[in-house]
Amino acid sequence: MELIRLEDIHKTYVLGEVDVPVLKGVSLSIDRGEMVALMGPSGSGKTTLMNILGCLDRPTSGRYWLDGQEMSRLTPNQRALVRTGKLGFVFQSFNLLPRTTAAANVMMPLDYAPRRPPVGQSRRLAETLLTHVGLEDRLDHEPSQMSGGQQQRVAIARALVNRPALVLADEPTGNLDSHTSVEILRMFRQLNDEGITVILVTHDPNVAAYAHRVIRIDDGRIESDGAPSGARDDGHGTPESPGARSKTAVLAVSAPVVAATAPKSLYGEALPKPRRWKVPTAIPPTLRTALGALRRNKMRSALTTLGVIIGVGAVIAMMEIGEGSKAALQKTIASMGANVLMVRSGAASSGGVSFGAGSVLTLTPDDAEEILRQCPSVSDVAPIVRTRSQIIYGSRNWVPTFIYGTTPSFLAVQDWENLDEGEMFNPRDVLNGNKVCVIGQTLVRELFQGEYPIGKELRIQNVLFRVIGVLRRKGANMMGMDQDDIVLAPWTTVKYRVSATTLTDVNQSAKASGGATGEINSLNDIYPGSQSLYPVPSAMQAADTPQPVRFTNVDEIRVKAASAGQIPRAIDEITALLRQRHRIHAGEPDDFNVRDMAEMTRALSSTSRLMGALLLVVALISLVVGGVGIMNIMLVSVTERTREIGLRMAVGARGYHILRQFLVEAVVLCLFGGAMGILLGRGVSVLVSSILLWTTQASVPAIVAAVAVSATVGVAFGFYPAWKASRLDPIEALRYE
Repeated sequence: MELIRLEDIHKTYVLGEVDVPVLKGVSLSIDRGEMVALMGPSGSGKTTLMNILGCLDRPTSGRYWLDGQEMSRLTPNQRALVRTGKLGFVFQSFNLLPRTTAAANVMMPLDYAPRRPPVGQSRRLAETLLTHVGLEDRLDHEPSQMSGGQQQRVAIARALVNRPALVLADEPTGNLDSHTSVEILRMFRQLNDEGITVILVTHDPNVAAYAHRVIRIDDGRIESDGAPSGARDDGHGTPESPGARSKTAVLAVSAPVVAATAPKSLYGEALPKPRRWKVPTAIPPTLRTALGALRRNKMRSALTTLGVIIGVGAVIAMMEIGEGSKAALQKTIASMGANVLMVRSGAASSGGVSFGAGSVLTLTPDDAEEILRQCPSVSDVAPIVRTRSQIIYGSRNWVPTFIYGTTPSFLAVQDWENLDEGEMFNPRDVLNGNKVCVIGQTLVRELFQGEYPIGKELRIQNVLFRVIGVLRRKGANMMGMDQDDIVLAPWTTVKYRVSATTLTDVNQSAKASGGATGEINSLNDIYPGSQSLYPVPSAMQAADTPQPVRFTNVDEIRVKAASAGQIPRAIDEITALLRQRHRIHAGEPDDFNVRDMAEMTRALSSTSRLMGALLLVVALISLVVGGVGIMNIMLVSVTERTREIGLRMAVGARGYHILRQFLVEAVVLCLFGGAMGILLGRGVSVLVSSILLWTTQASVPAIVAAVAVSATVGVAFGFYPAWKASRLDPIEALRYE
């Protein structure tokens, strides 16, 4: 039965502008089960013919049939399927994978079989074949630990692992001594006796004598075709002619993987004792191959991932520092009172001169009560009267940053409800103007210096206040002002006793314009000794003509919105209510203003986000640099492993197998770098927190993003080297030095 048929095969190589013909009209046929020797001097074209027969190369012209299928016009992947299903190669230079065990070398073609057997079955088959060629004690040895003859035996076992119909051996004894050469040739005779077609490419007549048929090639043409002149009998009997061979001795081989009916002499059961493997067999073949390649270059792999480790570590550290600063900012804002609105009086002006904020005295305690009653988006309100004065206790004195006259709801507005000691004054204290106060931690430290403050009396503007509570510590606000340097008292007490104002007086911020005596400036003060235009009324006259009583004003109303989302609605409700209460007509400006703490929060948050984004961009740049480094190393790896790529393609790997392998290597490197980078970033974050005392916060999204970015970098920067590797021509790759 005909296995191979060639018709007028030509092969011409183009070297620059010169055409070099190698094969010139070769035509021949080889039957199934033959053992054929292709002989000829160096440069005669015999190796080129073998490459065409092995579907590693394609002819320039002519037609080639293998097992009834024309090979000449098949695509590279289709030829790879033929190689993995019907062909086995034994190369002159062995072409074994370095730093890979003999068993793993033999198993390699099975990774690319269309119907890949289970890993356990592949392992048993590899061990059986190595035992068949006499290497049962070398299963876990690497090529560098074996002799040339042993390496050639591994190459023969690898060629047989897919049970091919045709074995091609290129100068199989060229690198061996005479004794080992005889053993290898006897092995080929045994394989041929078991039904496998064998083609030996050689220039040695002694090697050709083991074949049943010798085809001599000279200058790209077949010179002769016949029986060898000096056939050897090595215990197998006199070589028979192809026609005289028994057809029952020929095994029909069609499956690309090991069949269940394979002869036990060659494809028998596995050895009884399992062997230890370097790479776990449960891992998928592509991942196992990639991990094996990375394991063989540990130092280079580690250095390759260094850029990704630094990049991911920088990303994680910057994200955690950014999250920590955001959390610290939110904590600071919360300490000032979350969702707080400040309603303040407007500014009066006269003759183009503004008297400043608060000079229009329009806010009253009644306004605060109506805001709480009529604005659904408001949860609490607190009117505030401000003053500044020296506080005296015993022989010590202190001028606090804040002296506020307010109501008990001030603590709810400012999220300060839990006192450190004592209690807050109550609404009755506000109504009666009782002289009680609550102080902050700074006053406790500066005035009492270790004494228990509750029940003690402070003097403010010669008014005695009894301390009934101490606020819990709150720290500095966003402007760096000490929030614990504060005194809280009923607003009625501060308004009428400390500020020394009556119902007819005005706001303190507007009262100082007349100097220390409260007099109004006039032109009379410009010229000393000048007389007033109008007589000054006597005390009796002033008592007989009282001025109209004006309302009691407050300096500020603090409002707490029900939630952050309702702040805009609360502002609208407050504005509408106060315009109605103050009788402001449409088109007239407001005599008050509402300040939203959220605006300051958004501004600070925006700055924080901007700085975090800038730091993240810098970190991503280092990650991109790491990706470029991986691409560079992968390109070097492709160049360095060109022969390995050619070998894998020769035993059946398709382009996508090579593409996937190198992509997996790049992704594994990046994922490993990402994992190490996460540990590095967390370590840097902990060090920054412990040494610099910066607030940091672990970010799970950042960790997930780091893993995703690592895989993306691996795919993005590993694709080109992988694509380049998958586009290599197998015969050119095998010839690469």
